[in-house]
Amino acid sequence: MANNSESLVKVRASKGGDARAASLSTEQRKSIAKRAAESRWGADLPRASHDGALQIGDALLVAAVLPNGKRLLSQGTVLQAIGRSRTPKAGTGGFTTVDDLPFFLQAEVLKPFISEELMQSTTPILFRLKHGVRSVGYDAMLLPMICEVYLNFRDFLNEQIASGEPGEKKTAAGYLKRYKHIISACDRLTRGLARRGIIALVDDATGYHDDLMRQEIDRIIKAYVSPSLAPWVRKFPHEFFREAYRLLGWEYKTGQTKHSPYMGKFITKYVFDALPPGVLDELKARLPKNEHGNRRAKLWQLLTVDTGIPHLDRQLTADLTLMQISDTKPQFEENWDKLFGKQPRLPLIMPKELEA
Repeated sequence: MANNSESLVKVRASKGGDARAASLSTEQRKSIAKRAAESRWGADLPRASHDGALQIGDALLVAAVLPNGKRLLSQGTVLQAIGRSRTPKAGTGGFTTVDDLPFFLQAEVLKPFISEELMQSTTPILFRLKHGVRSVGYDAMLLPMICEVYLNFRDFLNEQIASGEPGEKKTAAGYLKRYKHIISACDRLTRGLARRGIIALVDDATGYHDDLMRQEIDRIIKAYVSPSLAPWVRKFPHEFFREAYRLLGWEYKTGQTKHSPYMGKFITKYVFDALPPGVLDELKARLPKNEHGNRRAKLWQLLTVDTGIPHLDRQLTADLTLMQISDTKPQFEENWDKLFGKQPRLPLIMPKELEA
């Protein structure tokens, strides 16, 4: 009797909740959804210490590493890699708990192939990419486990087709056709992971990976940093500072040449930090500050004429455009992150020295 009473209470509560939901206006529902989203994202989210693009076979994923060493893959690129939509459909629950499964593993026919380890790895992780862009990620180890589920499901279906009863064969063939695109994607990913895995193991064991990274950075620095200083000209236009001052709420005087030290940090973050990895560090090393905190020349004067300065000019143009379409500094930061924050900092145009 107690169980029946509890069930009745749950049914009435559910009906009451449905009735309340039905009575809400569209604006009220939007407001509730907005508050729920702000609640999820409002907490102090961990920021990735490293992020970048990861190529596996023909799939391109966004990878990140949190300060605690957790390796993540962005939810959208994982879904795309296995042949699913980049975002969960409405009502399917993109943000699952440890006890639930993400929507792409919720089909009843897949559950016999889902291990306990996989069950404990399916909680999406809210975080920020290195430059602040909010993202949803999965533990990187989830990808090969997802592939294993679909490939084991494929093997089971093939066994049914080969030796099952006529009805079982027909059902298995139907499922194989329905999930064909996901199974094919998982097969390609698994092969790609195997190839990358053995290469990475050999490279790590021999120290070759570290040498490759150093060689690549050296090539970039050679293409971007000149052995001698370029003549000084006005590189940052007055319009750049006028827009920056406007976003900061400062007064700008036409023709102003002296600026707050903060402008140096602003330029470093939104101009020089957007150059390829290693370039800014090399510029600072070659033009160290003196005891008064000044450099003997501007950092840009060490950029190469054919690669470094053209990239800097394109970055200045992009930054100026983003500032002009932004009303506030937070809005500019958000726009900048959308354009430059999600990708590795590679040249806007690949120099010939790096194409070889």
